Amino acid sequence: MVSLHIRLFTKGACSMALRNLTNWNDPLFRKKSRPVEKFDERLWVLLDDMKDTLVNIGGYGCAAIHVGILRRAVVVNDESGVIELINPVITEESEEKQDVAEGSIAPNSPRGTVTRPQSVTVSAFDRNGSPITVSGSGFLAATFCHEIDHMDGIVFTDKVISKWGEQ
Repeated sequence: MVSLHIRLFTKGACSMALRNLTNWNDPLFRKKSRPVEKFDERLWVLLDDMKDTLVNIGGYGCAAIHVGILRRAVVVNDESGVIELINPVITEESEEKQDVAEGSIAPNSPRGTVTRPQSVTVSAFDRNGSPITVSGSGFLAATFCHEIDHMDGIVFTDKVISKWGEQ
């Protein structure tokens, strides 16, 4: 069962909403997420909560499935800030590959090494429904791939080349 309890607390002058994370072993991770159709306040609250949750735990990426929501929405914590992707699709990927150490923000996640493209381009929408295109290389490209896989019911252990750090 997925827990969707929200904890509100104040940090400085702004309120944060932290959502509970879906456990790694939850069958929800094997389901395909549905496209976002309404770009409204409900979506904005979800994105804000996902960002707050991600930043609070020091993670790199959070698909809505991580907080128990089967929608195609992702937030990625990049060195330049948080990137929001709604209904993202990888439109280009490099032939050059990289082996990346991966895990998950989901409780009880294993760790492992996965081969991913060195760079990708993603087409998506922003929180207001405007089309955007973002590109990333290295770990950012791997994070885009990892989170988009989640929305298709794919977990990184499906692609792992070596597993380590079992919990």
